Amino acid sequence: MDKLLNLEGFEVEPKHSSEAALRRWRKLVTIVRNPRRRFRMIANLEKRSEAEQQKLKIKEKIRVALIVQKAALQFIDAAGPPDYKLTNEVREANFGIEPDELASIVHGHDLKRLKLHGGVEGIAGKVTVSLDEGVHTDTISTRQKIYGSNHYTEKPPRTFWMFVWDALQDLTLIILMICAVISIGVGLATEGWPKGMYDGAGILLSIILVVLVTAISDYRQSLQFRDLDKEKKKISVQVTRDRRRQQVSIYDLVVGDVVHLSIGDQVPADGLFISGYSLQIDESSLSGEIDPVDVYEQNPFLLSGTKVRDGSAKMLVTAVGMRTEWGKLMETLNEGGEDETPLQVKLNGVATIIGKIGLTFAVLTFVVLTVRFIVEKALKNEFTHWSSTDALTLLDYFAIAVTIIVVAVPEGLPLAVTLSLAFAMKQLMNERALVRHLSACETMGSASCICTDKTGTLTTNHMVVNKIWLCEKIKGIGGNENKNLDELEVSERVFNILLRAIFLNSSAEMVKDEQEKNSILGTPTETALLEFGLLLGGDVDAQRRHIKILKVEPFNSDRKKMSVLVASPEGEVQAFCKGASEIVLRMCDKVVDYSGELVLLSEERVRNITDVINGFASEALRTLCLAVKDIDETCPENSIPDSGYTLIAIVGIKDPVRPGVKEAVQTCLDAGITVRMVTGDNINTAKAIAKECGILTADENAIEGPEFSSKSPDEIRDIIPNIQVMARSKPSDKFNLVTHLRNMFGEVVAVTGDGTNDAPALHQSDIGLAMGIAGTEVAKENADVIIMDDNFATIVNVAKWGRAVYINIQKFVQFQLTVNVVALVINFVSACISGSTPLTAVQLLWVNMIMDTLGALALATEPPNDALLKRPPVTRGASFITKPMWRNIIGQSIYQLIVLGVLNFYGKHLLGLTGSDATSVLNTVIFNSFVFCQVFNEINSREIEKINIFRGMFSSWIFIAVMVSTVAFQVVIVEFLGTFASTVPLSWQLWVLSILIGAVSLIVAVILKCIPVERPFVKPKHHDGYDALPGGPDLA
Repeated sequence: MDKLLNLEGFEVEPKHSSEAALRRWRKLVTIVRNPRRRFRMIANLEKRSEAEQQKLKIKEKIRVALIVQKAALQFIDAAGPPDYKLTNEVREANFGIEPDELASIVHGHDLKRLKLHGGVEGIAGKVTVSLDEGVHTDTISTRQKIYGSNHYTEKPPRTFWMFVWDALQDLTLIILMICAVISIGVGLATEGWPKGMYDGAGILLSIILVVLVTAISDYRQSLQFRDLDKEKKKISVQVTRDRRRQQVSIYDLVVGDVVHLSIGDQVPADGLFISGYSLQIDESSLSGEIDPVDVYEQNPFLLSGTKVRDGSAKMLVTAVGMRTEWGKLMETLNEGGEDETPLQVKLNGVATIIGKIGLTFAVLTFVVLTVRFIVEKALKNEFTHWSSTDALTLLDYFAIAVTIIVVAVPEGLPLAVTLSLAFAMKQLMNERALVRHLSACETMGSASCICTDKTGTLTTNHMVVNKIWLCEKIKGIGGNENKNLDELEVSERVFNILLRAIFLNSSAEMVKDEQEKNSILGTPTETALLEFGLLLGGDVDAQRRHIKILKVEPFNSDRKKMSVLVASPEGEVQAFCKGASEIVLRMCDKVVDYSGELVLLSEERVRNITDVINGFASEALRTLCLAVKDIDETCPENSIPDSGYTLIAIVGIKDPVRPGVKEAVQTCLDAGITVRMVTGDNINTAKAIAKECGILTADENAIEGPEFSSKSPDEIRDIIPNIQVMARSKPSDKFNLVTHLRNMFGEVVAVTGDGTNDAPALHQSDIGLAMGIAGTEVAKENADVIIMDDNFATIVNVAKWGRAVYINIQKFVQFQLTVNVVALVINFVSACISGSTPLTAVQLLWVNMIMDTLGALALATEPPNDALLKRPPVTRGASFITKPMWRNIIGQSIYQLIVLGVLNFYGKHLLGLTGSDATSVLNTVIFNSFVFCQVFNEINSREIEKINIFRGMFSSWIFIAVMVSTVAFQVVIVEFLGTFASTVPLSWQLWVLSILIGAVSLIVAVILKCIPVERPFVKPKHHDGYDALPGGPDLA
């Protein structure tokens, strides 16, 4: 098909398409009726280029300001307090610093000026906030009034009348309006009122109807995108307000808020570092500098829009909204729009080529009609006598030619993609999937492989400690009843060390909710451990109250451990470490034995402990080792050691598999989609979970990340087809797996991710899927789809909707091309043979609305059915218009042309029509039959290969509504609007005949679908070991 229509050049990548490719296809689009509407959802490369230049200027300004400011600080002498006066408004609100002064301290990195204001504590005092209690909610409105709200300048939404204006920019409609006005003027002069205005008024009314229906459809579409855009912007942060920790929207932040930051967060406003550990900030989004910046007491400045690369901290908000540099950048962020999708580009190509054919036919039709008219006048010796009636006839011919162009240039093709994607995205949002990029929904329909995380996606992410190995004994932890040291059968000293290891080396916090009840804030793993410590009767506050934390190394996916250095009031310093069992075990040289004494870790003990770890893992438990080390003077100051630890305990944490995951995985396999689990967990835990989910079929199909990355390219090529589980993987291992799957095997790969370090794999994949609950803001920003409930079954829904989009567009293209062919040929042939066309301008405008706006509404918005997931995915580079589609288009066109041709040339004789109105009746029958052929062909188009076209039809209310309204309006046009539409009322017999002619196309469709046009599907072995799926007409 692509070769036949010469679609070379109309190809772009689903993600990260080059500017050259985007510009190339634009140059090839030469015939466009309404560029303003056609390209509304297409990226404006000129505006985008201007916006990029603006961004670069802002970034350069920030970068230079930082460099200059840092250099200047070495020479500035702090002479005294800042020289400025408070305005009455600020003073009356009980604040001690002006908004611009406060904002300039942070984005200028002015440490000297900060010190003049008394440091962070001094600033907190001037914005009347306690760093421990946070902002009081009753002061929020005052803070917003003085310091502004955390909103950015946005373009006002487009109104309905803007869409009406866009629809009126159609060049062919403008020409037709001019023709209509001329027709009315000439008609009134020659035929008088009201007869002289009927033809022109009919065209004008048709144009008004077309414009209104188009504008309503486009406006509804824009509302859907607006809702999606609002959902995309929903970002929450943790703040301390009213003495308690709570979650608020970033748009509700005010100056004075105390914000809690952790790895992967986006800094939501400009602010100052209050306290924290190992905080590293990625400022590349603002300054362009790729090296992370360490933020601490001596460099406390945090800029809005930057990302937390590592560590955790509390910050004091000092500037929000448009007073931040990020706010100014946000103004330019969406300039130029989003890249077009591959289907939009391809269908722009189809529309261009068909438009050229239609333009040729329109010109030929006009030439033939005009030449025949002139020849007839010459033969009647009337060539020198021209009347206003002759002028009206030629004007009518011209209007028909222009209307043929309206029908022939299928503007609705590329726009139908946007309509279908908007509908699918809206439905997916209701099903807990937020599509961030249009192309992702389209690409997901072709996904052949899903690389999924385990925790939270395949499992519930509701973790509890299930078993513990302590003092060389395994204890089961059942229910929520409290445990004590007698039940654990350990000494008090070991019990206390265990509690310290749990409570002090934790990023989780105990907070009070609105009802003053205690709740735990933290990751599911941290929460499970803290809950276990509380079950043991421990007191978090008592453990932490008198301890000074010297240094923290937070957990991340590269380290796979968390360490903390603490000092007691007596001066004793200890290091606690917890994390992946084999990693922490390698750091230990001693262990607490069955008697509670410290003993050396012999090889035999290491083997026994490894057996315990593997035993826990084989029961699908996530294992963590807890270790401690006493620090003496020989250790470097404030340095956390990497060896010499004493192993305290091994904890087995249960994370149950989500209900329905096994069925969802099986659905993927039935759909020809390979599911691979990529996890950082122990390989035995991963195997156990993968078997429970139905992913792992043989133990040898599981591999560890380090082993995979150490293989040569040839070895990787051999093993990748069999990999079903990758355990102990780092983000780099996931990135390599995705890259090899795409490049070596041509797979369309979807990848899930939640951490900051997953960003490269999400970016590299065909479809990046970020987790909405567990996912960091960095992961979400690099993803194409956000799975808001973190559920694997939702991913399957996205794939199903992606396939529905693709096949719905195919249905619409098949339907529209059939109408194009028939309308063009019947008018051209009739003009050549009889010197007139059976379809008038008004009728053609109505047909255009049926096949364009209404057809797209009916076919491009059909919901998916389960049968879509019982067929293989569409491969890369597959032809969009398939052989079965060509068969249906050609077959239906031939049938309609034969029937309408017979009616056109022999209709009067066959129907026994006589009298002065015989021609009008015949033309009305032809028009009516043609419309009913399209109505029934629209039903035919619901299934391209299957014979049962009615399945699920009545569950699609949009389709039914379009069908009913089309038929109802057709009745109105024929029976009541004949004066404007050039029709006459028909007898019931002729109505039945018109409907039967249309209905016969259902039988024609059945016959056509029995004609084989593709080779029988051979069932090859899929490269991953699964059998490939059957294909062909028995699939929906």
